[in-house]
Amino acid sequence: MSEAGFRFRVGDPVRVRPGPPEAHCRTPAYLRGRSGVILKTVGIYRNPSQLAFHKPGLPTRPLYRVRFRHQDVWPARRVKASDSIVADLYEHWLEAEAPATGV
Repeated sequence: MSEAGFRFRVGDPVRVRPGPPEAHCRTPAYLRGRSGVILKTVGIYRNPSQLAFHKPGLPTRPLYRVRFRHQDVWPARRVKASDSIVADLYEHWLEAEAPATGV
C-alpha cells in the first residue's frame, strides 16, 4: 500500500478487471478491461457489493476516481482526443498497468 491504505497514487496507470462481478457490482461493464489513470484517491468505504445484500461491507475498500480516454473506451466513435470519461471505482476492480512508453 502506498499512502494511508491506498495501493495506487494519483497519476498511476490502471486497468479495470475484465471479469464478471462477484455479486452486486458498481463497476460499469463498458469500462471492464479498459485502461485509465488515477485522478484522485476518494476515500475508504465499506464494500458496496456486500452492503447491497445487507452485509456489513467489511473489509473496507479504497475508492479512486479514474479517468479514461473516450477513444479507448469506444474506439469506433468520432470524438475529440481530449474527451474523457471519469468513474469512481473500488480498488478490488483495478489492476496495476505498466506506464505508456515512447509518447
